[in-house]
Parts: sequence; C-alpha cells; structure tokens
Amino acid sequence: MKIASIDIGTNAIKSKIFKTTPTSIEFLEGIRSPIRLGDEVFRDGKLSNEKLDLVIQTIKEYEEIFKRNKIERYEIVATSAFRDTANSEDARRYLETAIHHPLRIISGLEEAKLIRFHPKSNTGNKKIFVDLGGGSTEFFIRTDHEIEIRSFQLGAVRNMLQKDQQSEWKRMEEWLQSVKPKKKLIGIGGNIKSFLQASKKKEMTIKEFNKKVHEISLLSTGEKIKKYSFSPDRADVIDCALEIFQVITANLQIESITSSKWGVSDSMAVKLFHEIYSNKVSIT
Repeated sequence: MKIASIDIGTNAIKSKIFKTTPTSIEFLEGIRSPIRLGDEVFRDGKLSNEKLDLVIQTIKEYEEIFKRNKIERYEIVATSAFRDTANSEDARRYLETAIHHPLRIISGLEEAKLIRFHPKSNTGNKKIFVDLGGGSTEFFIRTDHEIEIRSFQLGAVRNMLQKDQQSEWKRMEEWLQSVKPKKKLIGIGGNIKSFLQASKKKEMTIKEFNKKVHEISLLSTGEKIKKYSFSPDRADVIDCALEIFQVITANLQIESITSSKWGVSDSMAVKLFHEIYSNKVSIT
C-alpha cells in the first residue's frame, strides 16, 4: 500500500509519498511548492482567500498525483503560519470545504513531539534535534527516562520580516542554558540541509560552521542564488535561520552539526503507517 502526507508550512507546502508493507515503510518521492504563507500572516496578521485558494490549488495538484499512484490514505497538517493567523479556524474550514479532506493544525509542541518518529531519535542523550522552520523552532531531546520538547516563536521567515520578539529570544536562551551541553546538533528543515549541501559537507565542526555562516552572510540574495544555486525562497531567509542555529550551538556548546532529510511530512507518514498496521484492539 502507498500512503502520503502533506505539510502546509510557513515557507512552503511539502508532500511525501511512501510504499508500505505491514513491516516496512519506504520513501518514494517528495514534492515542494514554495508558497510562503508567512508573508501574509506575519505582515498582515491573517491569510487572504487568494492565498488560501493557491493552497487549495496546490493540494488538489498533489491529490491528482496521489490518484495516479493509487493512494487513498494520506494526512494533511499545517504548522506555524496556520497557528498564528488571526483567521485560523475560518481558514481551516475554507480549505476543508474545498478539498473534502480533514486538515489538522498542530501545535508547536506537537510538532516537536513528532520528531520521536525519526529513526535515530533514540540513539543517546548527547544529541539534540532542532527543527527550524519558517515561523517556529522546535527542539527534541531524549534522555535516559523521558523526552524533552520545546517550541519557540522564532523562524526564518518570521525573523526575516522582523516579527521576532526579544522576549522569545530570551525565553529560548534561558531554556538552552538549563540544558546540559550536547555534542551534536541534528538540524531538520530546508535551510540547514541547503547550507550543508552548499558547503559540500554532511557534518561540520562548529568552527567550520561559523566560518561558513560568515562567508554566506556577506553575499547578497542574488549572489547566494548564483553561487550556491539556492532557490529564491531559500536565499532570502537562510541568514536568519543560520543566526538561530548559531545562538543554539553557542548556548549548548555543540561540537558538530549535521542535517536530516526528515521533516513533519515524514513523521506524519510514519504515524499513519503505525495506525494502519497496528493490531486491532478490543476495548471492554
């Protein structure tokens, strides 16, 4: 059986398709549409019907791909932009009415908790997972006995538009300083993945990381596109994303940083996979 998921993010809409059996799940293909909902939400406070119509059109295009792949089971979730828009509930109903499929707006903490589905999320407490998106940043740490999750209203698009709050920076740094130092940061999201690809590295020491961040920061958006083949919607926000990563790595005394192709859409698909193939439970 093939399944899929759609993540309506702040900077882009993404979908992933997987092939499953009762004992395995295999990634097949991904789609990304650079529809920046954060522009309207952070500038105007709400999503317009014109922007929502663009989301609807995109989802319907994805659904056509699902039909061709004979996919009937898929999940649609929305994150920071939908959480923050003043017309969140109206926007959700507007989309659901048009696409005839449930849309779930997940909280920042739920987004952080989804990282538990990452295949390496239980490989020691010397690591920290950081999912840095367009509107928020989520953290996941697995200790010996439990998991610790946090979400902060700091993100690449939000910060680029200067809608970040100093109080939120302070809240994040205070929490980071309460966390024991970590050896490795595993970054989730397109910015850190694109940064490492541009550096031709899978993993970097923090010294290398900071040096490369400085080099990229000296380039204009056009120069970033030309030199590193960044997409326009990556080139204009990547400096803001890297600034957040620098604050995190400094506070946690991180030694090395790497990235993961994992994202919300992967976690949602794995969650759906477990739901489909779990044994039926009899409740008495």
